[in-house]
Parts: sequence; C-alpha cells; structure tokens
Amino acid sequence: MNLDEAWNILQKNEFKRTKNRDVILQFFAAHNRYLTAGDVKLHMEKDNPGISFDTIYRNLATFTELGILEETELTGERHFRMHCEPGVHHHHFICTLCGVTRNIPECPMDILSIDLSNYEIESHKFEVYGKCPQCIAS
Repeated sequence: MNLDEAWNILQKNEFKRTKNRDVILQFFAAHNRYLTAGDVKLHMEKDNPGISFDTIYRNLATFTELGILEETELTGERHFRMHCEPGVHHHHFICTLCGVTRNIPECPMDILSIDLSNYEIESHKFEVYGKCPQCIAS
C-alpha cells in the first residue's frame, strides 16, 4: 500500500487529512517492517512533543480497521506495518529483533490435512518468527 492508496481509503471513509495522520502514514511508508506505538511516538515527539499515546493508538486502530495497516503481536506488544499487497493473500516471516518482514506467498491452509468441510472459516493468519540475515550477522 502506498500513501495515495491510504489517503483514498481514509477519504472514502470520511476521515480528514490531519498532520498527525500524515506523519504516521509517512513513517510507516518509509519502513518495511513492523513498528510499535512507541516507535511512532519517538518519531513524532521530535516535531510534536505533546503527542499522546491515545492519539497514536486511536490512529493506529483506525488504520488497522480500514486495512491500511497490518497488526501482529511480538513479545507481548502490538506491532504494526503498512499493509503490503492489498487484496493479495499472503503471509509473513517476521524478524524478532528488527521487525523486518518477508512475504510468504504460499498458504499453509492449502495443505492442511484436517477435514474442515463442516466448518465456516472466517479468516486465518500464518506468521513465521526468527532472525533475518542482517540480525544473524550482527
């Protein structure tokens, strides 16, 4: 997802373009990894020392609900990243040290041997956690 796509989604859902939203979206667009609300706060405090976690979390929740951001939990904390390839079903490898991600295009649901024919599957999520080559080398 790029910034124009994100703003189109926000405008379709009648959200105004604000400086805080713009800074948050630009921050995520510049990083190909999962980030925490704390990462966002550190970045935003440079120009907006009074920014609250409430404001950040409210925007992160809105962006996630609208499909602009993806969310996962790492080490007991919520992490977010710009939604990659909207509409393309895929999964992720996530580095537990730096948060960098790599797409896994194959879906393990396709090879499940469990018979779920009497069940209605609403969604699923598959993530692989480990260390990326850069973190291993460090």
